[in-house]
Amino acid sequence: MNQLNTFLPQKGNYKELIAYQKAECIYDITYYFAHHFLAANDRTIDQMVQAARSGKQNIAEGAAASVTSTETEIKLTNVAKASLRELLADYEDYLRVRGLDQWSKDDERYIRTRKVCGEHNDSAYYRALLPERSAETIANMAIILIYQTDYLLYRLLERHKQDFLQNGGVREQMTRARLATREKHNH
Repeated sequence: MNQLNTFLPQKGNYKELIAYQKAECIYDITYYFAHHFLAANDRTIDQMVQAARSGKQNIAEGAAASVTSTETEIKLTNVAKASLRELLADYEDYLRVRGLDQWSKDDERYIRTRKVCGEHNDSAYYRALLPERSAETIANMAIILIYQTDYLLYRLLERHKQDFLQNGGVREQMTRARLATREKHNH
């Protein structure tokens, strides 16, 4: 690629990222869960909804910042990951303190749900399922989606790291573009 064309390259649409799509599903599930299974005055409602929102929004914000700052993109992707890990702990706490099952990886329900969650990234799919599911099922579904999204965000961070190592940050790209322009005009 021409050095001039690499300066501030446009990156992909965050809505096309599977991690973002799954994070949106997690947000919608969490919004429903918190408002249907927690007491109206429970502060956990806001905490869970905000953690889910932060997971989704930081992916979008990181993608937007990626044009001018790889560092910001990496930081915000990591914030999304951390927010979803916080949410994971809330779901695990919910199940534990109420004596509900957190499905193990060899549980048939877990295996079936993991497959379904792996195949569906459209939040409308999950919103349609929620009214017919128990708190235990919804919490486990959210946990599985969080694990899947966490893995995708890990892979995204690795991709950001490799991109940075290969192409450098925006300052390096700006310098290369400027030097290429000078070189072109000097010949």
